[in-house]
Amino acid sequence: MNQRLRLAATTFGSLLALAGCSQSGDQAQAPQQAQAPVDDSAGKLDTYRQLLRINNDEMAVTMGKEILSRYPNSAAAKEVQETLPAIEKRYIENSEKNRLAGLWLYQVSPMAGGTQSTATIYTSQPGGENRVRLVLRRHTEWGQNAFLFNGGPHGFVCKGVCSIKATFDGKPGTISAFAPTTGEPALLFKDDKGFIAQLEKAKKITMDVTLQDGEKKVTLVFETGGFDPSKWQAVSKSPAKKK
Repeated sequence: MNQRLRLAATTFGSLLALAGCSQSGDQAQAPQQAQAPVDDSAGKLDTYRQLLRINNDEMAVTMGKEILSRYPNSAAAKEVQETLPAIEKRYIENSEKNRLAGLWLYQVSPMAGGTQSTATIYTSQPGGENRVRLVLRRHTEWGQNAFLFNGGPHGFVCKGVCSIKATFDGKPGTISAFAPTTGEPALLFKDDKGFIAQLEKAKKITMDVTLQDGEKKVTLVFETGGFDPSKWQAVSKSPAKKK
């Protein structure tokens, strides 16, 4: 009988020990309570203010939007909301202005025994290998010209003097042009002065032309709003040679 009691006591003690281990293990494995994220909105606001002071609109817009997104109810967000809309508007406007200006290329170089100054822009449509150039040129011997140039193997369909249907910021117009007798894939505008005067006021010009390649009709789109007349340098006419 005593032996049975000792066996029961031993078994009961073992069960208690296992239960204790199990509870300790459960407590050790219990996940720790998640800590609240650190509020560093004050530091980010200081960075935002510094970006405004150095006129870095691009980074200021990025930082301002991050503050509004991560800390919408903070004092930092309240301050950012007072200035960010105007900064973002200015950034978008300046980015577009720079994009349009970057579409133009200005060059001065020797050409056919003289010097030429050009302002060139490619079509926005069509793009890729099918782009067509609009060129404004001043030459010491040939004077001033405005023309289209197709860099492909084919030029334009134009018999004699042809009329190009065009729009200037949506306002319809026409451009009288002719193909050079020397065979270049180009169309020269008869009234270059009139065309350039319209170009200087326009943001977008379209021209409907027919290409020699299968007589394909194409609408050329030029985003001309970034043209800077001061960068299109004047050239002096070459002095007459003494006989």
